Amino acid sequence: MGEGVILGASKLTIAIDGPAGAGKSTIAKLVAQRLGYRHLDTGAMYRAVTWKAIQEGVCISSEEALGKLSEEIKIEIGNDSRIFIDGEDITEKIRSPEVDRAVSPVSKVAEVREELVAQQRRMALGKAVVMEGRDIGTVVLPQADVKIYLTASLEERARRRVKQLKEKGISVDLETVIAEIKRRDSMDSERALAPLRKADEAVLIDTTSMSIEGVVEAVLEQVERRAESCSTASPK
Repeated sequence: MGEGVILGASKLTIAIDGPAGAGKSTIAKLVAQRLGYRHLDTGAMYRAVTWKAIQEGVCISSEEALGKLSEEIKIEIGNDSRIFIDGEDITEKIRSPEVDRAVSPVSKVAEVREELVAQQRRMALGKAVVMEGRDIGTVVLPQADVKIYLTASLEERARRRVKQLKEKGISVDLETVIAEIKRRDSMDSERALAPLRKADEAVLIDTTSMSIEGVVEAVLEQVERRAESCSTASPK
C-alpha cells in the first residue's frame, strides 16, 4: 500500500470496533498515522470517567453520580492520542487493572453514554478521523464511510493484555486475565444499551494470527476501496 495518503480519502470517517485485546488501539493509531487522520479512542474516554470516579470515591453502582461526574469533567484527546481530564494527563493511569475491572459497569450507564457519545460525534464532525471503540459503527457513527470489526481468539487477546501489562511493570496471571476478558466480553455484548456487536456492513478482520502491519494493510485496503468508490460517484 505504501506510506502515502490514499487519494480521495481526505475526509472519510473510519469506525473500528471490536472486543478487548483485538488490537483496536494499535491498528487505529497506525491507520490514522498512515492517512494523516485524527485518531480518537472512545474507550479511553470511558476509562477516563472510570478513573475519575475511582479517584473521587464515586460509587460505581450509582448511575446518577456517574452521570453527573461525566457532565462535570472535561475530557480532551490530544493529537498524539494522549488523554487529559481537566488538564491532567492520565494516559497511563487509565490502563490499570483497577480501571479494567470497573470500566464495563461504568460504560453501560445511560447518562454516561449519552454525554460521551455527544462529545464523540462533535469530535468527528466534518473531520478525517479514525474512531475506535465498541459501538462506533452501530451507534456513534452509523454513517461512517468505512466500518471495520477487529477480533481475535480469547487466548490471543489475553496474551496481548498480559504482555502490555508486563511492559508497564504489572505482573498478572494469564488465566486471571482470560477470566477478566471473558467477563468484559459478556458485559459488553449483553448490556441493554449500545451492546458490542458487529455492524451489518462492517468488514470482519480476525487478527489472531496476523501481524500488525498485515492488519493495517487490510484496513487501508478497505479505505482505498471506499475512496475509489466515492471518487467514482462524485460528479465530474
